[in-house]
Amino acid sequence: MLDKASSILQKIFGYDNFRPLQKDIIESIISKRDSLVIMPTGGGKSLCYQIPALVFDGLTVVISPLISLMKDQVEQLKELGIDAVFLNSSLSPDEYQTNVNLLLQKKIKLLYLAPETLAVDRTVSILNELQIDFITVDEAHCISEWGHDFRPTYREISKLKSSFPNAVCAAFTATATPRVEEDILRSLSLKKAKVFKASFNRDNLYLEVTAKTDGLSQVKSFLRKYPNQAGIIYCFSRKQVDSLAHQLNGLGFSALPYHAGLPDDVRVKNQEKFINDDIQIMVATVAFGMGINKSNVRFVIHYNLPKNVESYYQEIGRAGRDGLRSHCLLLFDYSDTYKIQFFIDQKIGNEKRIAEEHLDVMLNYADFSMCRRIPLLNYFGEKYNKHNCGMCDNCKSFDKDLVDITIPAQKFLSCVKRTNETFGAHHIIDILRGSKNQKVLEFNHDKLSTYNIGTEFTKKQWINLAFQFQQKKLLEIDQEYKSLKLTEKAYSVLRKKEQVLGRIIDDTEPSKTVEFTENYDHVLFAALRMKRKEIADQLKLPPYVIFSDKTITEMATYFPVNKREMLAIHGLGEIKFEKYGQIFINEIIEYCLKHNIKPNGREIDKSAFKETKSYQKNYNDSADKFNSGLSIKEIAVETKYKKSTILRQLFDYVQSNKLENPNRLLDDSSLSNSQINSIIEHFKSNGISETKSLEKIIKKKISEDELLLLKIYYKSVK
Repeated sequence: MLDKASSILQKIFGYDNFRPLQKDIIESIISKRDSLVIMPTGGGKSLCYQIPALVFDGLTVVISPLISLMKDQVEQLKELGIDAVFLNSSLSPDEYQTNVNLLLQKKIKLLYLAPETLAVDRTVSILNELQIDFITVDEAHCISEWGHDFRPTYREISKLKSSFPNAVCAAFTATATPRVEEDILRSLSLKKAKVFKASFNRDNLYLEVTAKTDGLSQVKSFLRKYPNQAGIIYCFSRKQVDSLAHQLNGLGFSALPYHAGLPDDVRVKNQEKFINDDIQIMVATVAFGMGINKSNVRFVIHYNLPKNVESYYQEIGRAGRDGLRSHCLLLFDYSDTYKIQFFIDQKIGNEKRIAEEHLDVMLNYADFSMCRRIPLLNYFGEKYNKHNCGMCDNCKSFDKDLVDITIPAQKFLSCVKRTNETFGAHHIIDILRGSKNQKVLEFNHDKLSTYNIGTEFTKKQWINLAFQFQQKKLLEIDQEYKSLKLTEKAYSVLRKKEQVLGRIIDDTEPSKTVEFTENYDHVLFAALRMKRKEIADQLKLPPYVIFSDKTITEMATYFPVNKREMLAIHGLGEIKFEKYGQIFINEIIEYCLKHNIKPNGREIDKSAFKETKSYQKNYNDSADKFNSGLSIKEIAVETKYKKSTILRQLFDYVQSNKLENPNRLLDDSSLSNSQINSIIEHFKSNGISETKSLEKIIKKKISEDELLLLKIYYKSVK
């Protein structure tokens, strides 16, 4: 059966080889052994249950906590020709019943369920009618009270497992400490389960922590380095989200807010725009992210300190899911700890103790002066042995010359001491820089010997220096009063017994954004990206569902101009090639001819032209057959192409031609005349790309084929 799994990997998913651990996990599952899989986001855990689902004869049930994630994954599976549905509260009664009928007719391989749906009696009775071979629990950490996202409804999953004792069960999570791991195994009764632990190291993520000096200015400088790239900015509060999104739009960036205080329809609309690459930046509270599988997020910015390492790890995990290099920036201000501590103080007993432990670990990560992967991976029980990862700010700074900052340190520490260790960093900096603000004058701090002795540095530079002093353990924060305290090491510096080395930033210096130079044709990449977006809009799908950024990056690297070369591209299997391969080959050939490029050092040979002409001939032939009187169904039977393929060929044809007697197209439509007229009027007013509101207009779900058919009709009668 492993041979079958390998064949599925290549032909359907378009990958030549399994990633680390995937093969072992799949082998364990198809051998009917219960498994617990701890694998980071972007590690390929979905394939570990999707491939066994296609190997087994019966149904695979996937328990997933987020409705939007189910929809996303089902869309991706359908694009690959895999029969999958979901049952949850987002479906209309008719849609729900349609999916139930497909299940009862044994036409479905994967069923996605929310744990709340699983608890409904009707769902249980439906499942009892089916042959369930495999139960998958995604986001399994939700079952543990020790996890950061505990959901009591997950405790009910064990009942499903008991009801189907012959079904193999596998639990998947991206974040699990040893304590959470034990809780998952116990709660799901996975007594003899095989445990797989992939490395938590996401080596394509560049990790950076920098002192927040002027948050908006720092974010602006950062974003200038990533034009037209998708990213998420996490903020602590809803008010901050709204404010930052508004400010970024005022600066010319494309950003939308997302938080629980927005109306449901606004949240959904904003999320869809982000998923569909209609906007660049989502500014959000931590409520955003778990429900999407967007693979081309190039950066994640934490505008505030996360409350714990698990949340931080999960949130940065939304970047670079396609394996391409991505940037994770944390803007660190110690005052954020006060806000987090305020909420911790509302807790009691064990819950409060755990939250305080989590905050301490997060602070240790932010303060850490060596490779950031050491404390991050250590939290998850993994040892990181490399001296220099080359992909974090600390490791990158090892290569830079350090300067002697002992005198600035002595000035700062002396001022802390002379104010009786009762104030925070910003007040100390105001004293050093000779501020005459009310607080300084009220406490007579303008009379101190340290007043106005630090004017050689700007406020931004002093904030960064204070951050370095805290990293070097010269200062600690009093948890009760939130003031700075001197350590024993600080007294050694004041007594001139210890030197302090560090870095004085340029006041105009932006965040240390790392330039990632990839060896691909950026102009071709942009053209292919545009073509992907065009197709995605036609089909009402997120662009990354058509092809990931990694796939089109490889196209822009290797210039595939025939089927054999195209099938060698990452993530491009037979199904995707049949749907989109020739369209992208045409785009690449056209680009090569225009710019006199020889793919792989050779001329484009005649066979490539034949394939392009053959494709043009196919859509001309299909158009000729339609014009001669054949219906869409009859053309599909005669040519042995799928109906969807015929429709795509006709759509390409009508870009520069018109079909004869296009009213015959409507014979294949399941919509009423009034519904068709409403859609045509919508096309006239908004164009054929704007299709998101059509289902609301006609109050009926529209299939991809139906939509394409009406676009062909509109283009022919226009």
